[in-house]
Amino acid sequence: MSITSSLTSTTLCGASVFPKALARSIEFPRNHLSTPFESSKICLTTYPKKNATWNLTRNIVPIQGTRCHAIQVETKESFTPGKKFQLSDVIEGQQFDREMLSAIFDVAREMEKIEKSSSQSELLKGYLMATLFYEPSTRTRLSFESAMKRLGGEVLTTENAREFSSAAKGETLEDTIRTVEGYSDIIVMRHFESSAAKRAAATANIPVINAGDGPGEHPTQALLDIYTIQSEIGKLDDISVALVGDLANGRTVRSLAYLLAKFKDVKIYFVSPEIVKMKDDIKDYLTSNGVEWEESSDLMEVASKCDIVYQTRIQRERFGERLDLYEAARGKYIVDKALLGVMQKNAVIMHPLPRLDEITPDVDTDPRAAYFRQAKNGLFIRMALLKLLLVGW
Repeated sequence: MSITSSLTSTTLCGASVFPKALARSIEFPRNHLSTPFESSKICLTTYPKKNATWNLTRNIVPIQGTRCHAIQVETKESFTPGKKFQLSDVIEGQQFDREMLSAIFDVAREMEKIEKSSSQSELLKGYLMATLFYEPSTRTRLSFESAMKRLGGEVLTTENAREFSSAAKGETLEDTIRTVEGYSDIIVMRHFESSAAKRAAATANIPVINAGDGPGEHPTQALLDIYTIQSEIGKLDDISVALVGDLANGRTVRSLAYLLAKFKDVKIYFVSPEIVKMKDDIKDYLTSNGVEWEESSDLMEVASKCDIVYQTRIQRERFGERLDLYEAARGKYIVDKALLGVMQKNAVIMHPLPRLDEITPDVDTDPRAAYFRQAKNGLFIRMALLKLLLVGW
């Protein structure tokens, strides 16, 4: 093997900088590098001997006066066309880091172009998505189904599966998943139990997307929320966010808190009735990740210094028969014209919807009211996730 190199007395250190000519001529053993060239640092230095041979035990390749050290380093994610998506399921907000979020948002912006185009996309032609919704949904279910169809795929849907599927006959979730995966290529599931999405993903041999699991998490909502914040505010670092309403049972605010923790200089204010305060596991997670947070009972004061006011409804369905507690919690914090008067001019009001009386209708015409734009962004994020899980980057 003979290679002419102009690199003498030189050291190159960096991921994926190995000279293309050398890369074509030498193939590292796969047991030495998990991903040859792509995930390695390469250092070239002068070497006095000629006619040297491959040394497997020391992982050194001397070549015509140049020796090459392949040094294993931390692998950077590769978000390039044709690459497989790094996740096999979307279950919780903790799965994402900020680099992956940025890459997903790039795909979502491409999806915006597809949605605005008059031509029909065939990216997912031939794929079938099954939606299993054991709890009511409007935006999440319809946006997933719209996303699949806009990309050329087909949909199998079950609405109110808790009553109108074999679950009503006593079938286990695992058996349902094993059955449905035989009919489809991807499953989007909403369930009333917080552990259901993980159970489904552990059972299925096809991708599973958590579309909300009881009071647990709602990761795709959190993704579209972060996407909306970036679109509306123009940044994700150095922001202050007020999470308002039912924080104990709100899966949307839990997932959003996990994603906000990925960014720098974020401060979160928790504003809620005492009975539905944010749970300690989220507070502990934020603290362990260096995120500043504060609890407050004064929404007016908090709203005056926040970039985002994220309002949520008090969820009657989470109170069971304790309607007295529900009535005591509802109506305490309302976004209305008076609150708009103290908010910053460039602040944004968000809500995962549906709303009841926690945002008054006269707020809708204010340019800071972003909740319907937020709902539309769910289409682009879900189009991106379906594309990535089924065909990759």
